[in-house]
Amino acid sequence: MRTFDLSPLYRATVGFDNLNRLFDATLNDAPSYPPYNIAKAGDDAYRITFAVAGFADKDLDVQVENHTLTVRGKTSQDDAATTFLHRGIAGRSFERKFELADHIQVTGATMENGLLHIDLKREIPEALKPRKVAIAGNVNAPKTIAQAA
Repeated sequence: MRTFDLSPLYRATVGFDNLNRLFDATLNDAPSYPPYNIAKAGDDAYRITFAVAGFADKDLDVQVENHTLTVRGKTSQDDAATTFLHRGIAGRSFERKFELADHIQVTGATMENGLLHIDLKREIPEALKPRKVAIAGNVNAPKTIAQAA
């Protein structure tokens, strides 16, 4: 596995601490469970889908705080009494975090056929949307009072 030394970024930037932390977390701590997809569902719509076989609705927790989407799963099954000959379905607890960009809102979450779908939408406030500025005519231009024929 390759490791990246990001210390030159720390020396050359000011105020990008969150970005540096995001690089560190992404490159050095990449959990692989549970598998998930991120799909673009429209111009300003996205969907994150987790494969959470064996989890019930009450076992899952979805929270948004400070531009961070956190998805947690805690197993409620007691497998101590079960002797497995082969265990291929991982039912372990997990926690996944996603940094959300500005103006990305979580609009809902649904559970369907062992898949947890989390819908996101970019909602840019009216004050930040581009607006057209009308160009007025030249107010210092000479005015024509009468024209000779």
